Amino acid sequence: MAPVLRGCDELPPQNRGAFGRGRSEMTARRVSMADVAERAGVSGQTVSRVVNASPRVDPATRARVEAAMADLGYRPHRAARALRTGRTQTIGLVVSTLASVGNSRMLQAVADAASSRGYALTVVTLGPDGDVSAAFERLSDQGVDGAIVLNEATERVREADLRAAGLTLIVVDSPRDDRFGVIETDHAGGARLAVTHLLELGHKSVHHLAGPFGSFAAAERERGWREALAAAQAPVPPVVRGDWGSASGFAAASALLDDATTAVFAANDQMALGLLRAFAEAGRDVPGDVSVVGFDDVADAADYRPPLTTVHQDFDALGSWAVAALVDGIEGATPAGFETVPTRLVVRASTAPDR
Repeated sequence: MAPVLRGCDELPPQNRGAFGRGRSEMTARRVSMADVAERAGVSGQTVSRVVNASPRVDPATRARVEAAMADLGYRPHRAARALRTGRTQTIGLVVSTLASVGNSRMLQAVADAASSRGYALTVVTLGPDGDVSAAFERLSDQGVDGAIVLNEATERVREADLRAAGLTLIVVDSPRDDRFGVIETDHAGGARLAVTHLLELGHKSVHHLAGPFGSFAAAERERGWREALAAAQAPVPPVVRGDWGSASGFAAASALLDDATTAVFAANDQMALGLLRAFAEAGRDVPGDVSVVGFDDVADAADYRPPLTTVHQDFDALGSWAVAALVDGIEGATPAGFETVPTRLVVRASTAPDR
């Protein structure tokens, strides 16, 4: 008769021997759930409930089990848990590009938040044709439990057949849609803060270096710019448009070099960086001749020359909310349908009163 092979959790107590031994003594084999149960003085079922975030464990017991897991270096076996729960503990991230600073910051925020919830992350970028259905198909083939869609990719999601995708979705920066949860930065509110700051410095109007067509964030920031000018009854100059990159900001400066331009609100910090370089090469002092405000508050914004006044976007809060809402949906809770993350203005040396 063939021998019966049993997992570590099924070994009899005399073969476990976990009590009194720490992580360094267990490196020869994988620490099992039974080892954790013995160390914590609880049943294997209780450990399983803690691992799977069940609410049916009192806080003191949960803390004792988690301490035992940390002491022994226990890591849940993802494949085994997938067989038990029908979930892989993996989420997907769909993004059009990772070249922009905003998308890269969101990737980091989502990865950190997913890790804190015990989920792995799979990233899929859209191909040159922007086929989001193909991206969802690749994620489904990899067995992800749900997905987060970022920024420029969201327009494609609204056009896709989401029933065919069969994924729980959270979309970052999109109009409200009953088919998925949405979280957005208060782009329009941040733009209003930037423009109001410049108008209060005495500038008669504010030019706008906008992001690309098709971007929800760019459209919302442009809307906030227009609303702030309208509220102040200030003239509305023609929009100059870039593609989020600093090179496009540099190129766009040619339309903003006339003496009538005393203030510019750039839709992101990268384009503002290109703008600062172009103004410097043209002999226009910032902020003496022209004030510049960006959006995002990237890590290097304080080191621009001059340090950039900008609108702070909370990428960590966006990533945490998106992951929490997605995991709630995956695990059967009712996820929040819509959330807006506020912005704030960070004033530095690139803005000054109108000359």
